[in-house]
Amino acid sequence: MNNAASMLPIVLIGGGGHASVLADILLRQGREIVAVICPDDVSQRRVFSGIKQFIKDSDVEQFSPNDVRLVLGVGAMPKSNFREKIASYFIELGYRFENVIAETAFVSEYATIGNGVQIMEGAVIQTGAFIGQHSIINTSVLVEHDCLVGAYNHLAPKATLCGQVETQHGCYIGANATVIQGITLGAFSIVGAGAILTKPLPSQSICYPFRSIIEPY
Repeated sequence: MNNAASMLPIVLIGGGGHASVLADILLRQGREIVAVICPDDVSQRRVFSGIKQFIKDSDVEQFSPNDVRLVLGVGAMPKSNFREKIASYFIELGYRFENVIAETAFVSEYATIGNGVQIMEGAVIQTGAFIGQHSIINTSVLVEHDCLVGAYNHLAPKATLCGQVETQHGCYIGANATVIQGITLGAFSIVGAGAILTKPLPSQSICYPFRSIIEPY
């Protein structure tokens, strides 16, 4: 499930907010972060104190793929495949990505977790669930039994997938959104923050939450 047993040093790709949360988890777990790869100044984030910073993606090549594991610290945004492009670049160079699973997350021993998956504080992954590679399961997300989460998904904080939901490649589930049981989401579809999805969502489409409209009279 989690490949942290390798205990190889970590090179963190990215230096923004998402990367800082991952660094915090890794450092608490006793992992060594030998470098942060980010073109922007990271010195204002105390979690990176004492960690060497490099600017270019190509700088990672000074570390042998056999000697380090990478963690993809770039956050996910709707309608963007930027994370996938970054991961593919390093995979083609022969590097492997580490799973990051917070201590406070619950992951059933009967769940299946792909490579490079990140499971944040308070998340719950129930029995029979499958999480595809490089997906982000953010803070306090609930993935119920037998859900199939595709690769490069982002489940934002407190999103809920009820039982037997299937999300295909590149889906984005917004904060506090709920997908009821048995629903399928097509590739690159988006469920807006706070929405409740009760029917299948086609590929490259958006489910918006209810919005109050206030107009003068």
